[in-house]
Amino acid sequence: MTDRRSSWVVAVGGPVVTAWLRTVRFRVVAGQTAWDETWGRRRPALFLLWHGRLLPCAFFHRYRGLATLISEHRDGELIARLVQRWGYTTLRGSSTRGAAAALRQVLRSLGAGQAVAVTPDGPQGPREHIKPNILLAAQRSGAPIVLVTAGARHGLWFESWDRFLVPLPGTRAAVAYDGPFFLPSSLDEEELRRWKEFLEARLRSLTDRVDAEA
Repeated sequence: MTDRRSSWVVAVGGPVVTAWLRTVRFRVVAGQTAWDETWGRRRPALFLLWHGRLLPCAFFHRYRGLATLISEHRDGELIARLVQRWGYTTLRGSSTRGAAAALRQVLRSLGAGQAVAVTPDGPQGPREHIKPNILLAAQRSGAPIVLVTAGARHGLWFESWDRFLVPLPGTRAAVAYDGPFFLPSSLDEEELRRWKEFLEARLRSLTDRVDAEA
């Protein structure tokens, strides 16, 4: 979300954005058991969501004890301040900048019994493509992957690389989950590629569904 036209959303900060999103009418339209079977029972999990759907997903899951990986660039700092207001523990790093350190933080959090939300196409794309590094966290930790997304009946879709979504006040919004998916601890390069493509396709399909059902 590096486009200046979308940076204002997080720059205005806590009270304004929170008041705005409180008027949005959220409902879960698919996959509730994926949540219930993992973090709903306080079992560690890796939640993957597209960067462009970060705002509605983060707001809907506020104050649920989640950790989230936030990049260290300028927009990342703004997002970190916002989600901390919503009760998230923030881990700093990304799949492109400080990737090894970010992976270690995610593994430590999962090992401590935490659930971690990650935008695997962030911080700068390509849009809706999972960077393989994050799949290593699922492999090494044994924690399941749960896909999560959100859509809005009426919203602003900014012309940034991620098509960042801001639901309009009072609109209806749909949330959906898919999973849990357990990656084998040993995968060769081709198997990892197939898992990557499989999860990308599932999350894109899930996002199409919430856009249609919001």
